[in-house]
Amino acid sequence: MIKSYLLAAVTIFFWGITFVCTKSLLHDFSALELLLFRFVVAYLGLFAIYPKREKFIPKDNLYFALAGLTGVVLYQYLENIAINFTTASNVSVIVSICPMFTAIIAQIFFKEKHVTVKFIIGFVISMCGIFLVSLNNNTKFSINPKGDILALLAAISWGFYSLFISIINSRRYNLFAATRRIFFFAVLFMIPLVLLGMRIPQDSALAGTMAFSFDKTLNVMRFSKALNILNILFLGLIASGFCFSAWNKVCNELGTVKTSTGLYMIPVITTVFAFFFLKEPITLMGAAGTLITITGLFISSRK
Repeated sequence: MIKSYLLAAVTIFFWGITFVCTKSLLHDFSALELLLFRFVVAYLGLFAIYPKREKFIPKDNLYFALAGLTGVVLYQYLENIAINFTTASNVSVIVSICPMFTAIIAQIFFKEKHVTVKFIIGFVISMCGIFLVSLNNNTKFSINPKGDILALLAAISWGFYSLFISIINSRRYNLFAATRRIFFFAVLFMIPLVLLGMRIPQDSALAGTMAFSFDKTLNVMRFSKALNILNILFLGLIASGFCFSAWNKVCNELGTVKTSTGLYMIPVITTVFAFFFLKEPITLMGAAGTLITITGLFISSRK
């Protein structure tokens, strides 16, 4: 049990750093390019760790595909795009309400009783905190709906991913093989996006989100930066390959909803790292919004 909690803590710590790494990489890569590179690396890493083939029940491929679509393509892509429009700290705070959507979806589909009076009170408090975070724009009182709404949609996607993970975990497949299977379907879903992105010019308004370039000069420039390589390897091997596998294991041992409540610590980690490495200031409104959001999450998950 203690090992599971430690594994969850390590995973949450690494995931808190991912927002900072992603923000850094988005200076040279589009959100779509980063999505594909990250999970191709993750898939290859898991294949190297566990090259054996697992015998999956054919009908379970639907759950693997849906997990890849919701937890990787939708969640990660929406999160990458959101970071393009707002700060890494803001996105981390907003997606930290994933546990609430996980609880709501679990109650709807699994008939688990999570939505109580405390849950509703905590949800309202967290939404108030998110509103303050959205209004936080460093120097002026304004709202940035693009990034914040995308981050909120990412949180909802993760709630559905948690549902499919619960089903997959009940089958008792090998941890690495199951996670690799999820990534396999996720990469398949990315192929149509890549084909579309290849048609988008680099000077287009959509370049930062959907463009996918095979330009030799551009790729030599951005892949020659050691920091870019390190960030992609970290996101692929550690934050995706290791952390997704670890998270699935912890969800299986401690329960999906209970484990997901640990995600409320991610904004704290992201805010600290973003302050030191991205020079994102910690404003009074942003700090207050973060504190209120985490308070709401704590109330909603407390028994």
